[in-house]
Amino acid sequence: MSTHRTIFAAILATVGLAATGAELKPGMPAPAFTAKDQEGRTVSLADFKGKSTVVLYFYPKDDTPGCTKEACSLRDSFGAIREAGAVILGVSADDVASHAAFSQKFHLPFPILADPDRTIIEAYGVRMAVLGIAKRVTFIIGKDGLIQDIVEDVKAAQHDQQVLALLRKP
Repeated sequence: MSTHRTIFAAILATVGLAATGAELKPGMPAPAFTAKDQEGRTVSLADFKGKSTVVLYFYPKDDTPGCTKEACSLRDSFGAIREAGAVILGVSADDVASHAAFSQKFHLPFPILADPDRTIIEAYGVRMAVLGIAKRVTFIIGKDGLIQDIVEDVKAAQHDQQVLALLRKP
């Protein structure tokens, strides 16, 4: 790489405009992760390999309007999503205590994973440039560990329907 391109890449990375994490696409292996959920339990992507499709949804912040709508939408269709053979895992940069309060307040029946060091957020390339928190993006990961779909145009209040449409497609 030329010196000019190296300097330009360094400048972009410094101001947060460079691509973060992997440039993930459907058909690629989902990055492995392990994190604590709102109850302090350790959850790994590997726990679901060969057993369930994983709806891995990233969101910016607990107990904010859009994130609450998205979580409650998924909560309201939890049974249908489970019937479609999938589990739901939420991820944000909030800590376990914040997730516990959010989950309890809105009766969320699925794990939300704490990623305060942003390891998972970075691995999936969903870090907001300036704030460093997660963008609203959902990955559908097959039982084989491969990414089936990526939803970047998340409609928070109807996200359950977006997810169900993807889970039900042939």
